Amino acid sequence: MFTGRRILVFVLDICLIASAYLLSFLFRFDFSLLAETSEIVSQSLAIVLAVKVTIFLASGLYRNIWRYASLQDAVEIFKVVTLSTMLSAFALLLFHQTPNIPRSIYLLDWFLLFFMMSSSRLVWRMYRERCLLPRLNNGRRTLIVGAGEAGNLLLKEIRRQVDSPYNVIGFVDDDGDKQKMRLAGVPVLGTIAHLHGIIRKYAVEDVIIAIPSASGAVIRNLVDCCKKTKVRFKTLPSITAIIDGKISVSHIKDVEIEDLLGRETVTLDEGRICDYLTGKRVLVTGAAGSIGSEICRQVAAFGPAKLILFDNAETPLYHIEKELTEKYTDFPLIPVLGDIRHRDRVEEVLGEFLPDVVFHAAAYKHVPMMEYNPAEAVTNNIQGTKILADAAHRVGVRNFVMISTDKAVNPTNVMGASKRTAEMYVQALARKSGTNFTTVRFGNVLGSNGSVIPLFKEQIRNGGPVTVTDSRVIRYFMTIPEACQLVLQAGCIGNGGEIFVLDMGEPVRILDLAEELIRLSGFIPNQDIDIIFTGLRPGEKLFEELLIEGEGIKPTSHEKIHVLESVAIDLNEINSELAVLFQLAHQGDIPGLLATLRDLVPEFTPRYSFDGQAPPAFQRVRPDLFPLARKGAHKVLSLKKLHQQTV
Repeated sequence: MFTGRRILVFVLDICLIASAYLLSFLFRFDFSLLAETSEIVSQSLAIVLAVKVTIFLASGLYRNIWRYASLQDAVEIFKVVTLSTMLSAFALLLFHQTPNIPRSIYLLDWFLLFFMMSSSRLVWRMYRERCLLPRLNNGRRTLIVGAGEAGNLLLKEIRRQVDSPYNVIGFVDDDGDKQKMRLAGVPVLGTIAHLHGIIRKYAVEDVIIAIPSASGAVIRNLVDCCKKTKVRFKTLPSITAIIDGKISVSHIKDVEIEDLLGRETVTLDEGRICDYLTGKRVLVTGAAGSIGSEICRQVAAFGPAKLILFDNAETPLYHIEKELTEKYTDFPLIPVLGDIRHRDRVEEVLGEFLPDVVFHAAAYKHVPMMEYNPAEAVTNNIQGTKILADAAHRVGVRNFVMISTDKAVNPTNVMGASKRTAEMYVQALARKSGTNFTTVRFGNVLGSNGSVIPLFKEQIRNGGPVTVTDSRVIRYFMTIPEACQLVLQAGCIGNGGEIFVLDMGEPVRILDLAEELIRLSGFIPNQDIDIIFTGLRPGEKLFEELLIEGEGIKPTSHEKIHVLESVAIDLNEINSELAVLFQLAHQGDIPGLLATLRDLVPEFTPRYSFDGQAPPAFQRVRPDLFPLARKGAHKVLSLKKLHQQTV
């Protein structure tokens, strides 16, 4: 149990116990002990040592790592010293030694022992950090922005590192009370407004931004200043990624585009989420995707009774199951291969596991891809959702949360129209079902599969050019964790049939995103890396919306979640129309499918005409059928003729 070093600490503590007890007598009698007093000391010391050593060993005091001694360790020493002093006094009373021992001895003994033990730990830590570890001034001259809790923890962690690459020479902070003060011996050199001058005056080489809650505007200002002074800049993760206040040098990362957007931290009503997730059976469709996998991670943190991961992609499903299994061992994680379009498989899975909660994230979501494959959009996004929702209704699922998209609002593409139709069916079913069906609608998610950010990063790595469809295109963005947190929150707010809209903040111009990513990569836009405009892709529009005309929006108990007024949809009527739509999709009747889809979603206004004309995507599928189109002309064929020729 004890290593050589711990035995040494234990022997030292025995010496301190004896020293404190002897010194208490010397202080009490002004360093002049009579023979009678010396005899009392010699008789009682053995009892004191026996009792205190036993208490020290039983307390677990020697399981602490004293190189990182902290205030909590001092509190533990205080408790052990107090208890051992009280018990040793009781033992002396038991052995009739106390009548001749002044009561002040016990107080002096307690004080001296606590002081000596605490000091020994503190001196060892100071000696280790100042003498045993390499001196800190060997690293790059570093400035920490933010002299708060995060900055303090970061400084301590840097000082603990052997061969740390950072030599912290100062802080900057906008808090007026901190100016010209010191934090752990390191001075606060000024405010953020003085950053440029401080960097030059002190020959700063690295700047670490330690303000996890900083807004995007503040981060952009800091990054711009660092670029002008040609210093390296890093940041800490967002506050939601720092667990229990623990910060490691390994957490320091390059500034990402997410930091510049500066999304505010989401505050969740964890009590309500626990009520419907903790100890419940939860199924997530599309569990291997970017959104589905993050939902799985966040659901797992709430301790469900069972988590079923449903997806038709084998390798990604294996990876998310492996990741979660390594982290969570308190409940079963069950990976299930299956396709939501296969009714028998869906009913088999729901019938076997009887989930209490279903998060439906499985969908085809790439707009141009669905323009090429409209039948797949219908069978997966609409028919798959219907099969899953019907099965959830039959087995009595308590909560069913469907993930939708802002592209379902006034859609100009097949993907958006398919998601809007799925929303309508879920709303119609909710009116007659005991299952609490809700839909959550949000915009683009940073870093999700198929988003522009990974594409831009890859293009920059390859030396450019970066491709932007149109300089006027704007989109709403949020991070994957933020979106999934709000999905979990929305799942416990609704009563059934509602469509929840997440607060997406301010829209962002895609061109601005491209330029910022190029700068963050150390290049100059249109000088080192070109930006070219390719034109809107099939089905895309310049901006996305979150509301359909006539949908009233109301606040909810969460400030970042709004609810739309429920629209009355007849279940029998939509079932009849969907039966026709599914038949057309399985027959490959594209003209009929598109016409029926427009009947179902009147606000569906594609960027091409249905009147016997082929959508642009079809021209790209078979360019040999459109010889004039390759020369820049706009000749199109009828869908019927196109269908006959491709068959």
